[in-house]
Amino acid sequence: MLDLTKVARSLPGMSQHLKAEAKASLQRKERAIALLQQARARQQDLVELQKQWRDRLIFAAATPLEPLDTCVDLFAPPTQHTVFATDGSQIAPSHHEIAYCYLINVGRVMLHYGQSLHPLLDSLPEVFYKPEDLYVSKQWGIRTEEWMGYRRMVSEAQMLAEMACRWVRPPGAHYDTPNLAMVDGSLIYWFLEGMPTDARDRLLPPMLAAWDTLQQERVPMMGYLSASRSGEANNFLRLQACPYDTPNCGSHCQNVRDRLPCQIIDPLRDSTLGETLLQPGQRGPLWMSSARILELYPESLQTCFCYVHVGTEVARVEVPRWVAEDETLLNQSLSILLGQVYKGYGYPVALAESHNQAVVRGGDRARFFSLLEQQMIRVGLQNVGTSYKEARKRGSIA
Repeated sequence: MLDLTKVARSLPGMSQHLKAEAKASLQRKERAIALLQQARARQQDLVELQKQWRDRLIFAAATPLEPLDTCVDLFAPPTQHTVFATDGSQIAPSHHEIAYCYLINVGRVMLHYGQSLHPLLDSLPEVFYKPEDLYVSKQWGIRTEEWMGYRRMVSEAQMLAEMACRWVRPPGAHYDTPNLAMVDGSLIYWFLEGMPTDARDRLLPPMLAAWDTLQQERVPMMGYLSASRSGEANNFLRLQACPYDTPNCGSHCQNVRDRLPCQIIDPLRDSTLGETLLQPGQRGPLWMSSARILELYPESLQTCFCYVHVGTEVARVEVPRWVAEDETLLNQSLSILLGQVYKGYGYPVALAESHNQAVVRGGDRARFFSLLEQQMIRVGLQNVGTSYKEARKRGSIA
C-alpha cells in the first residue's frame, strides 16, 4: 500500500525542480527560434552539409522538405469521408497461470461520415499457444513478452489494411469518398534496428506488405503521436549551431566529455517549439526522418512527418512518403485527422474507440483463463489450476 503521507514530503523539492526546468525551457525556446531564423536563411546549404556529413554525425536529424517557417492552414474535413483505425492489447503469458499462452486482441473501427452507413466497432482476438509461437524468440535473446508486443503490431497493420481495402468502396458509398487509415503511434519501428536479421524478417515484411496494399488502393495512412518526445526536427538546428565549418562530429567533438557545442537547445522537444510557431489548425513543415531502419523500407513507404496544432496540443503526425508527395491528399488527410481530434475532444475519436475495443481488463483476463480451464477439464486434463503463488496473491488477507 502506498503511504501518501511519506510521498508528500518529497513533492516540494520536485515542484521547485519543475519550476526551474520551466524557466530553462523558455530560454531554450528563445535560442531555438533565433537558430531557426538563421537556419532558414541558409537552409539549402545546411541540407547539403547534412547529406555530405551524415555518416559523421553523432545525432539523428530529420531533413526538411519545405521551408522551416512553413505554416499551412488546415480546413474542415470533407462532408463525406471514412476513417479506419486499429489498436491492440494483449494478455501476457505467465507460468503461474493454468496454461502458458498469450492472447492478442486487435480493436477495429470504421466510421462513415455523411454516407448513411453503419459503423464497425469490434475486436478480433487470437490465442498463441504453440511452441513455435511461444519460444521462437528465445533463439534471438528476445523475451516472449517482448515478442508478443511485436506480433501485435504486425496484426494491427494487417487488420487495418484488410479492413480499409475491403471496405474502401462499400455498397452505398461514393466511389470518390475520401478516406483515412490511422494508427496510434509511430510508423518508424525503431526497435528493429538492433534486432537480428532473422527476427526482423519475420516482422517487417508483413507490415510493409500491409502498407503497400493501402498504397495500391490509394488509402492514405497516418500515425498519430500525442505528447511526442521527439527532437528529430530540432536536431537539424544543431547544424546551424555547429561552430565548425564542417559538422564532422567524429573529428571535432570526439574528446568532448560535457555538452557538445551544438547542444545549446537540448533537450527541447519538437512539439514544444511547435507550440510557439503554430496556431491551432495549422501544420508545420514536412520532414523526412533519418532513422536508419528506414533504409529497409521501400522508398514510397519511408516515413515523413510534420507537426500539427490540434488545439489541445501539438501532435506529431507521420505519413508514408507517397502521401507526403501528394500535397492535396496530404492536406485533405490532415483535415480529416483534425476533425477526428475535435470529435474526440482532444484526441482522434477513431483511435480512442479502437483502443476501447481492444483493451483487455482484469475481468476479461479472469474470464479468459476460466474459459480455458473449463475447456481443459472438458478434454480430460488433470491437475488444472494456477500456481500456489498466484492463488495466494488472489486470496490475500491484507
